[in-house]
Amino acid sequence: MRTIQKIVFFFEMRSFGVCAWWARKLGINISKVRLWFIYVSFLTVGSPLIPYLAMAWILEHKHYFKLQRKRKKTIWEL
Repeated sequence: MRTIQKIVFFFEMRSFGVCAWWARKLGINISKVRLWFIYVSFLTVGSPLIPYLAMAWILEHKHYFKLQRKRKKTIWEL
């Protein structure tokens, strides 16, 4: 593999899915979210990187933040 292909493969396998999550929540195309992130990163000299990493950490550990609701048993489960 060439070096560029290795780098692309690394980022595709290790991506956190933050842009995909935002696209799913907003109901828009994922490429638009990624382009927006790239443009904003260039305009603000990389400052969106900090919230992106924070969101990636939260998405990676979201099972700690969800409240576990007890499901009510139905009459068939008694």
